[in-house]
Amino acid sequence: MGLGGPWAWLLGLPTAMVYGSLALFISVLHNVFLLYYVDTFVSVYKINKAAFWVGETVFLLWNSLNDPLFGWLSDRQFLSSQPRLCEEEELLLGGEETGSITLGQYLRQLARHRNFLWFVGMDLVQVFHCHFNSNFFPLFLEHLLSDHISLSTGSFLLGISYVAPHLNNLYFLPLCRRWGVYAVVRGLFLLKLGLSLLMLCAGPDRPGLLCLFIASNRVFTEGTCKLLTLVVTDLVDEDLVLNHRKQAASALLFGMVALVTKPGQTFAPLLGTWLLCFYTGHDLFQQPALTPVGSAQPWPEPPAPPPPQAPTLRQGCFYLLVLVPITCALLQLFTWSQFTLYGRRLHAVKAQRQNLSRAQTLDIKMV
Repeated sequence: MGLGGPWAWLLGLPTAMVYGSLALFISVLHNVFLLYYVDTFVSVYKINKAAFWVGETVFLLWNSLNDPLFGWLSDRQFLSSQPRLCEEEELLLGGEETGSITLGQYLRQLARHRNFLWFVGMDLVQVFHCHFNSNFFPLFLEHLLSDHISLSTGSFLLGISYVAPHLNNLYFLPLCRRWGVYAVVRGLFLLKLGLSLLMLCAGPDRPGLLCLFIASNRVFTEGTCKLLTLVVTDLVDEDLVLNHRKQAASALLFGMVALVTKPGQTFAPLLGTWLLCFYTGHDLFQQPALTPVGSAQPWPEPPAPPPPQAPTLRQGCFYLLVLVPITCALLQLFTWSQFTLYGRRLHAVKAQRQNLSRAQTLDIKMV
């Protein structure tokens, strides 16, 4: 049944515009949730720590399992192991599959996929860092910059930190075509480390530098997350070549990446609140929160006298802001240095992938 009346014009919209609009609205909902859900549940609904941890655990289980579940349902009919046969055996079998594999066999194959293991280790840290930045962005602005910037400036920093990563990709993608995704991602890790060390040396009393660092830290981290999808597509090709599959199990491999890396979304708020409490004694679940940056109320004028723990809390927020990206960058530089699917190795995998595609096309024509 088609649309009629005032909605008929929707049928004439280009597919790209419809898809892009859907992606935009999903992204808006997702990012608003990530940015404010910790502050909302802790400050507005005032849930206790046990309830927060239980909710995060349930979210962890479903968030990690739904992607591989749907990937398995999508790709299980394509999962076949195709050992290399001699020409006589291939003629006798008539190009048929030599047997489907079970989920357990697929997982054992994946456990031997060295580049996959190093990638998901690096990506787990990346997902953690992306969501740590989103969850604690309002907290950092509140305790590090609220005395130096206006509400409109804080809102601008929030907005630009979500828009700029998409614009950055327009610049990063040509760099990836020229230098390769591996080199660009490694450069972004080095940039993250360098900026964090610079901010650590500068200290928390430089508001202009703090504004630049808080925004750029989120921008470059989110930009890196968007580039890593290109690496997963390369891993799909390598998985196909290594295991001589009849067809790439792309949905399942994307799902297995999500299974290992999406727990970082849960670890970010849990570890962040624990570190803040451990270092400063400030428990977000017990002490009243200050006015969030995104609220409609202006900064208090004149500012109320700071509580006795404020200097310690401010210092704790600063060290959390700079030490988390330093630690993440060091871990990622190590794991990324073990990843070998780039350069000649990547070209060889792509060539074998094309050869397999041509061979399968020839088999179909012969049949």
